[in-house]
Amino acid sequence: MMLQKRGALAGLLVLLLPLLLPVLFSPLSHASPSTFSDWNVPKPRHLALLKSALQRESTHEKRSDLWVPLADQGWRPCVESTNAPSALPAKSEGYLQVFLDGGLNQQRMGICDAVAVAKILNATLVIPHFEINPVWQDSSSFMDIFDVDHFINVLKDDISIVKELPDEFSWSTREYYATAIRATRIKMAPVHASANWYLDNVLPVLQSYGIAAISPFSHRLTFDNLPMEIQRLRCKVNFQALVFVPHIIALGDALVSRLRYPSRGTEVLSSDYLRETTGVIDKNKESKFVVIHLRFDKDMAAHSACDFGGGKAEKLALAKYRQVIWQGRVLNSQFTDEELRSQGRCPLTPEEIGLLLAALGFDNSTHLYLASHKVYGGEARISTLRKLFPLMEDKKSLASSDERAQIKKKASLLAAVDYYVGLHSDIFISASPGNMHNALLGHRTYKNMKTIRPNMPLLGQLFLNKSISWSDFQQAVLEGHENRQGQIRLRKPKQSIYTYPAPDCMCQA
Repeated sequence: MMLQKRGALAGLLVLLLPLLLPVLFSPLSHASPSTFSDWNVPKPRHLALLKSALQRESTHEKRSDLWVPLADQGWRPCVESTNAPSALPAKSEGYLQVFLDGGLNQQRMGICDAVAVAKILNATLVIPHFEINPVWQDSSSFMDIFDVDHFINVLKDDISIVKELPDEFSWSTREYYATAIRATRIKMAPVHASANWYLDNVLPVLQSYGIAAISPFSHRLTFDNLPMEIQRLRCKVNFQALVFVPHIIALGDALVSRLRYPSRGTEVLSSDYLRETTGVIDKNKESKFVVIHLRFDKDMAAHSACDFGGGKAEKLALAKYRQVIWQGRVLNSQFTDEELRSQGRCPLTPEEIGLLLAALGFDNSTHLYLASHKVYGGEARISTLRKLFPLMEDKKSLASSDERAQIKKKASLLAAVDYYVGLHSDIFISASPGNMHNALLGHRTYKNMKTIRPNMPLLGQLFLNKSISWSDFQQAVLEGHENRQGQIRLRKPKQSIYTYPAPDCMCQA
């Protein structure tokens, strides 16, 4: 009898557990938080360094050195072809469609490559189609983000571009290619394919059917062994033709102005009012500001397979998240956390990027702009960074909900605003290498602007040393970043022209 009662109680407990602790039994999807990440944020991992950083003092001399613009390095933008301009061929070989996946900056690079491939093939480019990202779930189109008329006008002497296909090809849609194998779809374009590959494999399709659709297309054109006019055309697209739509520029300009003149920030009520008052702003009271791209969202944390201090619960949650999002394409790492950090493969946490900035000499009077979509761990994770830099702002703190209405819940538009502010900042720094980091590094190099590139292997090793003193940490950081602040680095073979625009798209003065 006693055993029966115990069995009954045990059965009842099993039935009640999902009700009492639903978070342990809820299904995991990319839309639902893990059992750890969003509510059980670990304490600071570098407490001794953090205490020293909070007590740091910075001399006026050090502070002013930080903000000195880059000296002239003897390089100038150089994107026009060295050949005399010539009329476009009278007859196009056909229409070229490309389907671009990834986030905003991966799509940006894909657009540049698509223009180059259209030039190689003498094809008419159809404005590229943006796939919906499985993580961000953003359906924004090219025309939602970029000024399409400006794009077409800047490139009118280089290639033919149409906004949509003529009626005779209206059947060539994303849905059409999703339902069966089609003769006009090129599905197996290799990564970093050569110009000859396109001439051998895509040109015949264009000539036979009048249209060719390439999907997938991201990273599908080589960076090497291309004619100089093709390389410069890619940079012309990236740095001149791709301009954001007016409402993104207006919001970006408003945010930049509020960062530059924080004492007037609450008085700026709209982009129209901002334009009216720009002329009376006191330029002598202009503030400098740093943009931090904090690439520390859940998919980045999961993809890295690093340990962020949450113990077994966090590791399990991120492993499950990896499986749900990437369906086994991203595996658990075979390296230990120490090995990953020593190799520089772990993104910097908000705490770590704050300690890096403090060691570089930025004090608590520094104006920061946080460029980020959704931080893994939420505000609790950011709080340490905010303690170090209380004058930290973001889109929400600088703009009203009405001003942000057009970009709300649109990851690509939010990223576009951050890109614009990052491009116009005094200093840009990213917590982790990635597409936003690479795109802005290249764009700011092109404009000779200061960009700090974190020395990830060095920082990984420093943060693993739990007994390091603040003075030793700061000295190592300063020495390790002396030549990582925007100095021209010439592109090497296989490196991206969008990250390293010299020497292909820049000329020595």
